[in-house]
Amino acid sequence: QVQLVESGGGLVQAGGSLRLSCIVSGINIRINTMGWYRQAPGKQRELVADISRYGITNYVDSVKGRFTISRDSTKNTVYLQMNSLKPEDTAVYYCNGAIGPLPYWGQGTQVTVSS
Repeated sequence: QVQLVESGGGLVQAGGSLRLSCIVSGINIRINTMGWYRQAPGKQRELVADISRYGITNYVDSVKGRFTISRDSTKNTVYLQMNSLKPEDTAVYYCNGAIGPLPYWGQGTQVTVSS
């Protein structure tokens, strides 16, 4: 059974930091691309960052230099370190993985950045 469980969201002031965690079961994160997405109110869900099976990372332009995606294969956990947070980073953040063509999502964790 596939399960993705996010944690680490919260309320932070602009300029602060948060680290999101996604504990994954049912997907081997070493051999599958894993990603973090976010969805702000009234907006479409967007890819924030992903990490491939080769460890290659990819970021949306708006978070480059501020966010870092990483993984710990021993814990089958994916992280998103978010620094220098801005109010426009406010959104629900979702962890994503896939087995073949089937995508799986976590329940999401709310990140709110106050100005």
